[in-house]
Amino acid sequence: MVRVVQKFGGTSVGDPDRIRTVADHVARCQRRGMQVILVVSAMGKETDDLLRMASAVSKIRPGREMDMLITAGERKACALLCMALADLGVDAQSFTGSQAGFMTDSNHENAKILDIVPTRVEEALAAGVVPVVAGSQGVSGDRDVTFLGRGGSDTTAVALAQVLNAEMCELYTDVSGVFSADPRVVPAAQRMATITFDELLEMTATGCPKPAMRSVEVAHNYGVPLHVRSAFTWEPGTLVVRDYTEAPTKKLSAEEASMERPIIRAVTHDLSESKVTVIDVPDRPGVSAQLFRALARAEVNVDMIVQNVSEEGMTDISFTVPSEQVELTRQVLEGGVLSEIGAERVSTDGSIGRVSVVGAGMKSNPGVAATMFETLAANEINIEMISTSAIRISCVVDASRAEEAVQYLHTAFGLDG
Repeated sequence: MVRVVQKFGGTSVGDPDRIRTVADHVARCQRRGMQVILVVSAMGKETDDLLRMASAVSKIRPGREMDMLITAGERKACALLCMALADLGVDAQSFTGSQAGFMTDSNHENAKILDIVPTRVEEALAAGVVPVVAGSQGVSGDRDVTFLGRGGSDTTAVALAQVLNAEMCELYTDVSGVFSADPRVVPAAQRMATITFDELLEMTATGCPKPAMRSVEVAHNYGVPLHVRSAFTWEPGTLVVRDYTEAPTKKLSAEEASMERPIIRAVTHDLSESKVTVIDVPDRPGVSAQLFRALARAEVNVDMIVQNVSEEGMTDISFTVPSEQVELTRQVLEGGVLSEIGAERVSTDGSIGRVSVVGAGMKSNPGVAATMFETLAANEINIEMISTSAIRISCVVDASRAEEAVQYLHTAFGLDG
């Protein structure tokens, strides 16, 4: 019997009709001899509604109580889906994260999974019952409910697939797979039948919203096969593989896979970050370590870093952080770090956007950077910062030009279908 974990996002269970549609799909899978484990997100925009409600009643919003509140949405969706399955004659049981055996750390609102002991889920499967697990939640060592963060249901599903030895983890959403760019920005964006874990990791790190980056990391680390697909059309979506020779529809040799794949697979963009510049930093050993260690202690997520050429023993250091952490970054720096390292001041810029091209083919094909820079220059889009990896090049540009940049680059690299 094929064992598969199926995760359904908020839009997939957004109303009673959608819940009944998902239940019908699960019943059909069971009749085909599949053993299904479900992971469910909160309905529609319910998590956003709960966050707004919390802001309306409290300025403090203690983390423990926020986790108790936010995770209620997933529990509600699980119970409703089990009821819909019961009407179709399918035995199902709902489980909270703690009941499903998810043990986490105590970092409220963004907890990390430490261990999974899925005893009750396995018992349900042995009894022929469909387990319906609330996504994005667990329990800490202090026996408190914890929330895994936005997109945590994807991580729940992948982790369950790994510990239960499932043949596949299917992530159902409102789009039909992973696209070569955001279809709302580039109408000619193409759905990819397959993509590698390395490429998808770079895409999710640079603006691709689905699936959640943490889930891709877990799947990559433990070799969990992923299938990103639509809960609205039910068509085959995007299969995530270690390399293109793994594609199940046609086994390709390494040479054939290289020949048939474009150099660049996708163009992504991200408008959620801001640039921070520390001005007139003494250019001496250890200064950068002091600066970024202080930010790390405050759990500021630093991304791109650029240090200017030193002039008269002084330099500027620029880096990007999530926009919601700009104020925290300024507080850390102005609260003592600037004086400790002898820097002059700090400035911030929230009007930036990051544009990236991603593709495993660039490792063996020179000229990708030149094409990217020439395309942006030809359209008078100024580059403020640049960072690279083996399969990605990212440029920081003015936020108002970011979507244009995506369109130009998508065309320049021949991705318009």
